[in-house]
Amino acid sequence: MIHWRPSSGFVGDVIPFSHAGRIWLFYLLDERPEDPAAGASGMPWALVSTTDFVQYTDHGVVLRAGDRDADDFDCYTGSVVADGSRLHLFYTGHNPRRGDADGSFQVVCHAVSDGDPTQWTKPPSQTFGAPPGYVPQDWRDPFVYRTAPDQPWQLVLAARYADAPDRRCGVVARLISDDLEKWTIAEPLWEPHRFITQECPDVFRWGDWWYLVYSEFTDAFQTRYRIARGPDGPWLAPSRDTVDGRAFYAAKSVSYDGRRFFVGWIPTKQGDSDAGAWQWAGDLAVLEAHQEDDGTLAFGFPAEVLAAFPAVRQVELRPVDGAAAEPGQGAVDRYAAWVGDVAPEHCLITLTVDVHESTQALGLLLHASADGEEATVVRLEPQRDRIVLDRWPRGRTGPAQWQVDGDVPYAVELERACPLPPGRHTVRVLLDGTTGQVVVDDRVALSFRRYDPGPGHVGVFVTDGAMELVELQVARSAG
Repeated sequence: MIHWRPSSGFVGDVIPFSHAGRIWLFYLLDERPEDPAAGASGMPWALVSTTDFVQYTDHGVVLRAGDRDADDFDCYTGSVVADGSRLHLFYTGHNPRRGDADGSFQVVCHAVSDGDPTQWTKPPSQTFGAPPGYVPQDWRDPFVYRTAPDQPWQLVLAARYADAPDRRCGVVARLISDDLEKWTIAEPLWEPHRFITQECPDVFRWGDWWYLVYSEFTDAFQTRYRIARGPDGPWLAPSRDTVDGRAFYAAKSVSYDGRRFFVGWIPTKQGDSDAGAWQWAGDLAVLEAHQEDDGTLAFGFPAEVLAAFPAVRQVELRPVDGAAAEPGQGAVDRYAAWVGDVAPEHCLITLTVDVHESTQALGLLLHASADGEEATVVRLEPQRDRIVLDRWPRGRTGPAQWQVDGDVPYAVELERACPLPPGRHTVRVLLDGTTGQVVVDDRVALSFRRYDPGPGHVGVFVTDGAMELVELQVARSAG
């Protein structure tokens, strides 16, 4: 299982940390009690570790939630840093029994370790909340870092200004410390006047660029990033400022062996249904980032994940509904599709095509019926420079043929801007049970979940245009 999930519970926000030759993936363990406020225990941090994002070691719960009356009844998102041989864990403390009419308070908490990421102690009296001018209900997700080894520690948080427009009061607040114990408020790192708040902030340097990563739920549930030439900004939007779509949330990054990985989670849906609402937490997922010359990040699968699918076979396609014998041979003014055999539940699908100029749409049919009429559709739209996730059949409002959700052109929360000029393009799809990830040209990623996949054939299609099929292959895992 590439998209890891604990045997009991779900993966919430992931806090990646590189230490002692491994990647330690702390995460919020969501056990989904029916009534969290009435529960006997709150949310803890659990931990898995890896070196390749293929094989995982489960270390279980490593930071236990506080008791019923503690500030940290719930242990929410934070960060882990090393200071010499000592490790420091900063996290958000929350107790639903505290607060006022506007909601419960959030505070920054601290834990320490002598070097073992699985063993933590909570020092007393190192908890602090929001200072005047900030909303106490949002003072969370502390991220600690240094701009240089001889510089003070900085701590940034997801915060909100008091007495400001609700939709635009979000700010990345900042504090400074010399000893990781006493913190002094400083100028905010970023004030975009755009979001309710910027969750799970993450700051790092890569070459000549600095990056500020955050997740937001104002314009869209997405992880975004900004770039700057210095650690204090100004923070600029790159040409592609999102990591993935709706189904890859709260991603934070980690540097390991000279590479940069973004780790988030693919959410479940209510009722384990494709029609259900997105839920908080789900399955762990990873993308590797690559830096382009202008600072923009491209995202793809780690090489180790691709190598975990060594059993490769070419897909033999057959035309359906009167299509030409092969893609690229028929008319350019219609829809044409070709369908192959059933793909495994866990596999890697690779499609390489040469796209002709002015082609309206093309892509992959996943989980398809033998005639291609029912499918999960990965659709590339060159005229709009985007990819979308669609499915057929869609929902219906009644029994008549016109009572179909034809006014929903695709899963509107699952779309990505994607450069698609004429020429060669490669689409990779990782299917892992109910979860999936699409990567186009090792640049643009789109994660998704599908509960009712259908028969399982794989195929290709093109609409009002033409493409030449270079390769379509399915690879099984080694296990």
